[in-house]
Amino acid sequence: MTRRIVVTGCLTLLAALASCGPRPTAGPSEPSVPSAGAALDADAGRWVDETLASLTLREKVGQLIVVWTLGNYVPRSSPEFEELTGLIVGEGIGGVVVSVGTPHEFVAKLNALQRLAPVPLLVASDFEYGPGTRLGGIYALPHLLSLGGGTMFPPLMAFGAIGDERYAYELGRITGVEGRAVGVHLNFGPVLDVNSNPENPIINTRSFGEDPELVARLGAAFIRGARAAGLMTTAKHYPGHGDTHVDSHIDLPQTAASRERLDTLELVPFERAVEVGVDAIMTAHIAAPRILGPDSPPATLSAYFLDELLRGELGFEGLIVTDAIRMGAIVSEYGTGEAAVQALHAGADIILMPVDVTETIDAVTAAVLDGRLAEECVDGAVRRVLEVKARAGLYKGRLVDPEALSEVVGSREHVAFADSVAELSITMPRDRDGIVPLDATGVGRVLSVVFARRNDPVAGRAFNGIIAGAADSLEAAWLDYGTHSAAYDSLAAIADSVDLVLVSVYVSPSAGEGTVAVPESFAAFVGGLVAAGHRTAVLSFGNPYLLTDFPDVGTYLIAWGGRDVSQRAAARALLGETSITGTLPISLPPYHQAGEGLVRRARVTLESAGR
Repeated sequence: MTRRIVVTGCLTLLAALASCGPRPTAGPSEPSVPSAGAALDADAGRWVDETLASLTLREKVGQLIVVWTLGNYVPRSSPEFEELTGLIVGEGIGGVVVSVGTPHEFVAKLNALQRLAPVPLLVASDFEYGPGTRLGGIYALPHLLSLGGGTMFPPLMAFGAIGDERYAYELGRITGVEGRAVGVHLNFGPVLDVNSNPENPIINTRSFGEDPELVARLGAAFIRGARAAGLMTTAKHYPGHGDTHVDSHIDLPQTAASRERLDTLELVPFERAVEVGVDAIMTAHIAAPRILGPDSPPATLSAYFLDELLRGELGFEGLIVTDAIRMGAIVSEYGTGEAAVQALHAGADIILMPVDVTETIDAVTAAVLDGRLAEECVDGAVRRVLEVKARAGLYKGRLVDPEALSEVVGSREHVAFADSVAELSITMPRDRDGIVPLDATGVGRVLSVVFARRNDPVAGRAFNGIIAGAADSLEAAWLDYGTHSAAYDSLAAIADSVDLVLVSVYVSPSAGEGTVAVPESFAAFVGGLVAAGHRTAVLSFGNPYLLTDFPDVGTYLIAWGGRDVSQRAAARALLGETSITGTLPISLPPYHQAGEGLVRRARVTLESAGR
């Protein structure tokens, strides 16, 4: 039986391929969308020239603005739709970046917006680790019924734990197939930051790992796979956000890297991305004082990083996109209009998500008219934007067919592949207590303790459901950052009466949170379980570096992400139903090095042997 205890104020390798789902495909030899720098055909080139010539100065500036919108259903009479209409028709913005929504909502909204646009809109989305990043994980309250959507994958670091670029290629291809089906042309991914700093609060599992060559290999494979499906890609966050201590959504981070360090670490994946023809590169709002001095501007506003290094030395010919200009690292110092002027002057092409669109367009237009910003700079940026739209085929058609969605988005084949990725990525750096796999003759009484942020109502649901089916009994407790000390005392008493304590931690990098650490009270609670001699296993469904908070725990298993696909994989691995073969793509200082990972082979049962 399962008894639920709520203690917060709210609801809170290749040899294994045959048995772990579909094999990755090699992919077609020719891309279905031209790479950055490739010559356009005559019709596309003519469309770019004619469109550019038809625009006024203010309309050209509008083409450089991309705004944020949800992928939700909105009636035409709603304030949200009226505001978007004003931006598209009145201000002539160049595109939108679409956030969370279901597939049919994406298509309905984007088709409606495209019909309004004088020039076809460039549509982007943050499908960093697959279509489910934005097209899934949506639930109806109060019963948390899943509304379905795009294929859900674990974060990129799970692919680093597998280390095989064929899996990254297939992630890119599936992202491309599902992304184009819902009307997205440009993916704001892959993340090519090398996560060399364990205390990084915003990159973390969004990165493939800490080895620049691994990140470069897997990132390039993702780019090739997406292009094969017709989706353009964006390498981010240039010149590298992996060795920072501050979330740029809140304040301006600094990197201590020298130019020599950049060349051997941070820039390696971006150089590889340029070599394979990535379509766009997104700038990072980070300062580099060892390169540009103590008053270093953010890279987003630096001509050295955008023009001299990226365009000149690396030879990048594609689109340079700022990270969101509304982020604290920029607006607190420069404001939205001035930041846009400086970014364009430095070499950027797209101003992403300004605080005030009209103010931004006014400021850039005025800067051209008063000579602060050359009109040739604006023309070059607009041409690159239009060329990206032409490579997406928007000069031939801008609408997508909603009837085609059910054939590809969240298809059985895509979901099966995602399940295989989650299973192959499970990594176990240590099992000193010999807990894994759980005893086949009986799991016994289990206390499952879930720690998560309050805005994560599904943390532990899928995991506990599977474990409960194998246990004699399972008591589940949910903790968060506001849990009172008395709740910890109560759980410690319950632990005395069970056979096994499973501690699952769901803390992943999230914009604006500023931390991926757990509170000292929770760390002390876990340490107390170990000190009291309770059989305890800790499972990370997010930040893998949490081992430093409870270093004495004997069994530590990493599932990389907290979505259902990772919860199911972790539970099955714990029960011995699937093998554990992942290796660390990062080090866990001072305890484990990159490349470590214990192997546990799945138990062979009569049922599985007969399949």
